[in-house]
Amino acid sequence: MTELNEKYKYEHVKTERGSGILMHISSLPGPYGIGSMGEKAREFADFLEKAGQSYWQILPIGVTSFGDSPYTTFSSFAGNPYFIDLDLLKNEELLTQADIDQHIAFVEDNTKVDYGKLYHERYSLLKVAFHNFDLEDRGYYAFTEKHNFWLRNYALFMTLKEKFQGCKWNDWPNEYKFRDEKALSEFEIENLEDINFHKFIQYKFFSQWENLKDYIHQKNISIIGDLPIYLAEDSADVWSNPNLFQLNEDLKPTYVSGVPPDGFSDDGQLWGNPVYNWQEHEKTNFKFWSDRIRFNLEIFDVLRLDHFRGFESYWLVPAGENTAKNGRWEQGPGLKLFDKLNAELGYMRMIVEDLGYMTEEVYKLREEIGFPSMKVLQFAFNPDASSAYLPHNLIDNTVIYTGTHDNDTILGWTQSGNPQEIEFAKKYLNITAEETFNWGLIRGAMTSVSNTAIFQMQDLLLLGNEARMNHPGTMNANWQWRMQEDLISEEIIDRLRELTRISGRLRQH
Repeated sequence: MTELNEKYKYEHVKTERGSGILMHISSLPGPYGIGSMGEKAREFADFLEKAGQSYWQILPIGVTSFGDSPYTTFSSFAGNPYFIDLDLLKNEELLTQADIDQHIAFVEDNTKVDYGKLYHERYSLLKVAFHNFDLEDRGYYAFTEKHNFWLRNYALFMTLKEKFQGCKWNDWPNEYKFRDEKALSEFEIENLEDINFHKFIQYKFFSQWENLKDYIHQKNISIIGDLPIYLAEDSADVWSNPNLFQLNEDLKPTYVSGVPPDGFSDDGQLWGNPVYNWQEHEKTNFKFWSDRIRFNLEIFDVLRLDHFRGFESYWLVPAGENTAKNGRWEQGPGLKLFDKLNAELGYMRMIVEDLGYMTEEVYKLREEIGFPSMKVLQFAFNPDASSAYLPHNLIDNTVIYTGTHDNDTILGWTQSGNPQEIEFAKKYLNITAEETFNWGLIRGAMTSVSNTAIFQMQDLLLLGNEARMNHPGTMNANWQWRMQEDLISEEIIDRLRELTRISGRLRQH
């Protein structure tokens, strides 16, 4: 069934009821320190199929930088080299087990990702694979041609960063900072092997990704990806397109991103990303966004659009401030951007992240575009029953989460949350001790009117906050959780499948 918004000509296919699991690739089990796109990813897809699920949701898959956050990456196009499966490279005879053993020290703790260890070990091992690779490979040539619109700048950027010991690009010598084409061409010739190495990494990443995606699709499962609204200051995107951001003459940010003070934080949140120069984007007919969205919708089946409210209006903080308090609201591109995307790309399957401080203008924009919004069940149980997130207040064009990567696990919430809210949830959902609070909350989401229901893998495994993925506003001990081997039991599969069936969400495989 197709619904058409006649006024704005946005076409959307009405979403069938379904459910899925939020589980990042980094959190998959495996022997080499971080999850990858190999056998364990396929085993997870097998689990989703057996449990009757429709979706596998992941976090952004870009090349993580300082802080290891998937929302702060060196490129909005490039894939994370850590996710390249080493055993698949071994099958291609690009690596031997002896190579792997020589470059990767024993992983003492498979419950967490050690990003520092990965940084020091993984690239040297991938260079071994690169030296065993034939650059005359037709697939490699076709890939570099197709992706040259971002790949050349990314490979140059990463090679320059290595040359200047990891310094941010706007601290490089002027000929590179200001992108003197003669200097860049000479650098490219002099450092061709290192530049080709970064192109090779991306070729292998996306080759493995496409093979994994094909496997997942064979299971009749769709992949939900995640697109951060803002880009890291130290990224190939900002270096390549400084005119699209609010930068000064020395190419340093004049303003940065954040959110204002609210009931959760007296200082607000200072994210620190450079903010967009939306007037310049409009002059280019939003080409950067068209390229970015098109690319991501080719990689994923559905795209979660992070911090949607920033497209209507955004919080602007002068660079150099220590908190987000002294900022102001500025008008975003609004419908101009989405009209252009609709004209360029047509049908787009997106979810908008519209959590936090919203206004009538933001709600109006979302409704005009028609993308489903997010609802989080952990936020629903104010004791006075006033929350718009309570299941009886929802509509079908929503995606309901028991919690996201930024929340406590369900078990963690029961231990650290407001006891009155926990008690209200038990009464509202009629949760008994025999059912357990986790499965009661999952049942509450499953049986809601929302077309899509998503659950964190940690909550199916009844894990506490030791397995929490992220604590917003903090820099340490985030993005590290990994699932242990053999934790997914037949009981979990059967229980999840039955809940999926009785709530009308079972996808026939």
